[in-house]
Amino acid sequence: MDGLTLNLLLAAIGVAFVHTALGPDHYLPFVMLAKARRWSIQRTLWITAACGVGHVLSSLVLGGIGIAAGVAIGALESIELRRADVAAWILFGIGIAYLLWGIRRALRDHSGFELHEHHGNVHVHAGGVAHHHHHHDRDDGGRTGTFWALFLVFVLGPCEPLIPLFMVPASESRCGEAALTGLVFGIVTVVTMLAITAAAVLGVAKLPLGPLQRWAHAMAGGVIALSASAMLFLGL
Repeated sequence: MDGLTLNLLLAAIGVAFVHTALGPDHYLPFVMLAKARRWSIQRTLWITAACGVGHVLSSLVLGGIGIAAGVAIGALESIELRRADVAAWILFGIGIAYLLWGIRRALRDHSGFELHEHHGNVHVHAGGVAHHHHHHDRDDGGRTGTFWALFLVFVLGPCEPLIPLFMVPASESRCGEAALTGLVFGIVTVVTMLAITAAAVLGVAKLPLGPLQRWAHAMAGGVIALSASAMLFLGL
């Protein structure tokens, strides 16, 4: 391993960690949705890992296409920035939509009905009479839809710092080093996402919301919209 390769790998590790840790969009959506939708830690981490892999692979594929087409690093970085804006606006839209849906649900649940979840059933108490509704199908559909919405955002969302790290060795026909740099960057990115998400989910799980629980979906949507705003207006 020569000096260039070692420096690239060290840079990939450091940049991937900082880029992920400082980007709230890399973990806050998973943390808030896990709390609101009562995902297990296993489900949350699986979704986080899948979105992280898609996030990194999309930039690697774009970089590979750019190399094959002879596109300059500056042009690829410009494309990545446009992708970042598109992904941020989509995430913002998802957050706002989820916020409004959460508000509507909270107000509906408060107007004469009290919802309690127990082992996949919803117990609706109205006038002292308890009704049991099985909602496995609705929940499965909601989980699937939420996953694909997040996955789409992360595939569209670029890893801007990866492009120059990947393109430097590739431009010198050192494809092995380019692939290794991309692999290391991807592993560190996904592991950092998983570590922060797991720690945050376990911490948030200890916070009893009490009467605020019915607003959990609205709060999740608001936080997702705020994390997207940080991407759009603060460059995080």
